[in-house]
Amino acid sequence: MNIGDNIKRIRIAKNLSQKEVTVNAKLDTAQYSRIEGGKTDPSVNTLERIAKALGVSLSDLFASTEELKEINSFDKSIMEKVALMESLTPEEKQTIYTMLDAFIGKRKLKDALSSVLHDIK
Repeated sequence: MNIGDNIKRIRIAKNLSQKEVTVNAKLDTAQYSRIEGGKTDPSVNTLERIAKALGVSLSDLFASTEELKEINSFDKSIMEKVALMESLTPEEKQTIYTMLDAFIGKRKLKDALSSVLHDIK
C-alpha cells in the first residue's frame, strides 16, 4: 500500500473531505488529489502538513493497515475549530486561551480535591 492510500484511508476514517484537508494543510486541491491517487510523491514538509490537517502523527501516514491505530472522527470538530482560530485577532485568541486555562484549572482543582477527600475517608 502506498502513502496516498494510507492518507485516503485516514481521511475517510475521519469523515473528512479532500477540500477540508487541503484547506487545513494549505495545499492545492489538484496536488492533494495526485498524492492520494499515488501519482506523485509528496515532500516531507507536505506530509507533515497533511498529517497535521488529519490530526494524526507523521508516522501514522506510513503505518500498515494492521499497525494503524483506530482513527476516530471525534477529533474532526476540534481540528476544524483549531484551524478557524488562526483567523481570529490576537485579543480573541487570548480570550479563548484564558477560557481554556480556566476550565483546565477547574478540572485540576476538582481532581485534587477529590483525591484529598478520598484520602480522608
